[in-house]
Amino acid sequence: MKVDRLVSIIMTLLNKERIGAQELADMFEVSPRTIYRDIDAINMAGIPIRSISGVGGGFEIMPEYKIDKNVFSTADLLAILMGLSNLSNMIQSDELVNVLAKIKSFIPVDRAKDIEIKKNQINIDLSSWSGNRNIQPYLQMIKTAIEDYKQISFGYIAHHGNKTVRTVEPYQLVLKSSHWYFYGYCYHRNAYRLFRLSRMSELQIEQKTFVPRDYQQPILDFETIIETMQEEIKIRIHKSVLDRVLEFCTCDHFLPDGDEHYIVDFPFLENEYYYDILLSFGDKCECLEPLHIREKMKQKIQNIAAIYKDIHL
Repeated sequence: MKVDRLVSIIMTLLNKERIGAQELADMFEVSPRTIYRDIDAINMAGIPIRSISGVGGGFEIMPEYKIDKNVFSTADLLAILMGLSNLSNMIQSDELVNVLAKIKSFIPVDRAKDIEIKKNQINIDLSSWSGNRNIQPYLQMIKTAIEDYKQISFGYIAHHGNKTVRTVEPYQLVLKSSHWYFYGYCYHRNAYRLFRLSRMSELQIEQKTFVPRDYQQPILDFETIIETMQEEIKIRIHKSVLDRVLEFCTCDHFLPDGDEHYIVDFPFLENEYYYDILLSFGDKCECLEPLHIREKMKQKIQNIAAIYKDIHL
């Protein structure tokens, strides 16, 4: 007997004066006999439901019994609805749909319009503009595997393009800096690992289940560590890439250089990722100092130019 079905029946009865057993059975895709057992369970839990026989009969919560729908403030309901609505845009499930319906049933009629207006003032869309089309179906599959304690297997592209095949116990989905990851115990490494969904392929849910382990939450906040490792380099940028550079530093890092350019104290770690960031600005960015980073940028640009030196038909 599913607790979520019992709660859904209660919420349905709160919003309808009376409903028949067959209608409830059709709604929850169970037999009328199951509905009668559910009603008995709800009665035993202390919520008085009575049965009315005859034409127009059915189940109803006794009029004397009241649940205070004002237990949530407008701010409470707004916060819950915003969080669930925005999450359901990316992770679709019957559970989220049911929970949304239940929460909405708590909204008094006189506050419904105000809450709906405020809910629409912030829209968080977790889906990407374009890109890897596997992300959303993989989210659904991993969520299912986590709930059912089933192992998953997949191909994974690690650093430097190395491809491996992994079998993992999945424990947690993670959204970090607009990218989806999942955290699990990897049999290939015999350790917990964080996997980025965009680097996965050929994901499969295995039939083999696992006994959940006690695990520590993944470390997701590296801000303090990165700040101690970062250095500031000077770059000169054209105003046309100003909006993109602002993704990495604040306005107080910028000093105007004429009408069209800025000198920027740019936070930098000396690795391929940060060199690629500078290269992504193309000819609208020049590294001024330190000299060794400027020289390495020149070498990378020459290597790119060499690829395009000859025309291949």
